[in-house]
Amino acid sequence: MSMNIDWLPRNHEVLHRQATSTVNYIKDPLNRDRLGFTSGTAAGNYFDQDFEIKYNAFDTAFQEWLDESERTPKKTAKLQEAEEVFKPSYRKLYTGLLKDSPFVTNDDLLSMGLPERHGGGGGHNPPPTTYVSTTVELPGPGRVIIHFRNADSDHKAKPHGVHGAEIRWGLLDVRPTDVSELPNSSFDTRTPFTLDFEGHDRHKTLYFALRWENTTGEKGPWNDIQAAVVP
Repeated sequence: MSMNIDWLPRNHEVLHRQATSTVNYIKDPLNRDRLGFTSGTAAGNYFDQDFEIKYNAFDTAFQEWLDESERTPKKTAKLQEAEEVFKPSYRKLYTGLLKDSPFVTNDDLLSMGLPERHGGGGGHNPPPTTYVSTTVELPGPGRVIIHFRNADSDHKAKPHGVHGAEIRWGLLDVRPTDVSELPNSSFDTRTPFTLDFEGHDRHKTLYFALRWENTTGEKGPWNDIQAAVVP
């Protein structure tokens, strides 16, 4: 009998990204009480005393494993063990406290990287097809703020089924011709995305590109590579 549930990614990085979105969304002061996780309640105690403890252990093991140059079989085994402890708690959080809660909307679930409710079984969100539109703000020395939204929309809402944007970026002397030439990768579930640079990086050119990612880790198309000079 399989213990896998479709909404739980098998890929370590995708699972970590999704779980981090869930944790950060619930811990946001604007959300926690509204979603029913007030400290001292049964749901709040479960989140604090079970789910988050197991997530933190998973997060620690993941951070130790992430650097490929330092990765060892022992670190991989530790990550797999932490995942096996964390996943049942994550399932319980979603199926027992979020999916059927009257306080949690489909928009909340999608923002947490979780499947929305469906009246007739669990549907699958298709890969994103729209592009990301960006504007850049340079508020002060060393800071670059990238605002992003769906190119087909005038508001900040993400496309249906999308839980965030993947950002590839780099400070380069020559304009790249392909996204693969951008050395750094980040992810953000909510606009804007902020980068802070040291003084020696000021006046260098930052190149970046974004694409949407849905709740199961499937990617949309990259937008054109953009550029901004670090103030």
